[in-house]
Amino acid sequence: MLNNLISSIKRWRKPANKGPRVIARNDHNISRREISRAALTVMKRLQEAGHQAYIVGGGVRDLMLGGHPKDFDVATDATPEQAKELFRGARIVGRRFRILHARIGREVIEVTTFRGHHSDGEEHEARQSEHGMLLRDNVYGDLESDAMRRDFTVNALYYTTSGFAIHDYTGGVEDIEKRLIRMIGEPSIRYKEDPVRMLRAVRFAAKLDFSIESKTEVPLQELAPLLRNIAPARLFDEILKLLMGGHGERTFELLHRYHLWQHLFPDNAIQIDKSPEALELTRRALRNTDRRIQADMRVTPAFLYAALMWPAVNEEQKKLEDKGTPAAPALAQASQKITSNQLAHTAIPKRFSIPMREIWDLQHRLPQRGGSRAQRQMEHPRFRAAYDFLLLREESGEIEAGLGKWWTDFQQADEEQRQQMVSKLQRSGGGSRRGRNSRGGRRRRPKAAE
Repeated sequence: MLNNLISSIKRWRKPANKGPRVIARNDHNISRREISRAALTVMKRLQEAGHQAYIVGGGVRDLMLGGHPKDFDVATDATPEQAKELFRGARIVGRRFRILHARIGREVIEVTTFRGHHSDGEEHEARQSEHGMLLRDNVYGDLESDAMRRDFTVNALYYTTSGFAIHDYTGGVEDIEKRLIRMIGEPSIRYKEDPVRMLRAVRFAAKLDFSIESKTEVPLQELAPLLRNIAPARLFDEILKLLMGGHGERTFELLHRYHLWQHLFPDNAIQIDKSPEALELTRRALRNTDRRIQADMRVTPAFLYAALMWPAVNEEQKKLEDKGTPAAPALAQASQKITSNQLAHTAIPKRFSIPMREIWDLQHRLPQRGGSRAQRQMEHPRFRAAYDFLLLREESGEIEAGLGKWWTDFQQADEEQRQQMVSKLQRSGGGSRRGRNSRGGRRRRPKAAE
């Protein structure tokens, strides 16, 4: 598919006068059959009302790459108020950027008005912070100005059903050919306008297996601290896109390379720089999440956050226990401290933070298997997640293997076999108290013989 695209690019000629490169229907691979009916309906209504309407952004990019995107955004010259009149039940959302959500059946299409440059607007339309971050940007413009206000060239491609052509003002088609993520405009200024663009650059590079163009790449490390100016709730949403899109491990590598990771998960960043086991646990958790997503299996941020924050929780718990605090209170205090630290950077909704802490708590309980405890543990609603997490801890080398195998066998056994397993455990003196290595920490190696 990409080879066909490259062949077509060679036939295109940039117009002599200023304007877009228009790729005719015969010279691109996009078919409207690949576009959702809801998006086509939105475009049709806008066009019938006398407005321009284009599919824009990732939907066009992914179609050109031969993908099958599910989400499509529409850009138009209609204001949000004008567009709202055309769609029953439509809602205007956002303050920083006003967007229309048009509901067609069960699908919601995001409709944005062409944007102009923020410097052309009044104070009530556009406003920047002292750091250069755009706090409000509702200045409207035309198709060309809208293209220039988008973040990356590969996201500034416009497809219209009026002639079925693609309009490219920024060289996005050529950058798709070169597999490059390139910022539109001066990268430092654009990152300061919205520091989340640094995360988007990394996310698209990981997702598409593209490289980040050199000028786009250079400011990343220097400007990474600007992420501290982003609201924790918004960063949580961005983390879901970064790490739960099926390319989490590769995304992590890039975030770490550009020193962005330490502003998202500061405690984890400290741990992975000093502990090979913490780094391995982080990688395995992300790899496991990627595999589950690719297999269309259920994933939850609670498990991923539990894994990413655990090394710091584990270290803090160990410090408290060394001072004489019993294991259970030490874990509770450590969990509270590290969670509070993380909340200063990214939000963690309670629907995820509560099961996250339950997964941690079960790491303390899983070694306790005597009597009826094993059966009760297995009936806990977080048992499966805690069991999977235990296996990751063993695989990463944080704790010695063995407990995970016992729980694997216990789940597969019938009732009589389970009773035998528990009886055998009790006869050997195990399973009644917390296992020696359940707390974690770096596994001790035996001293070499002298």
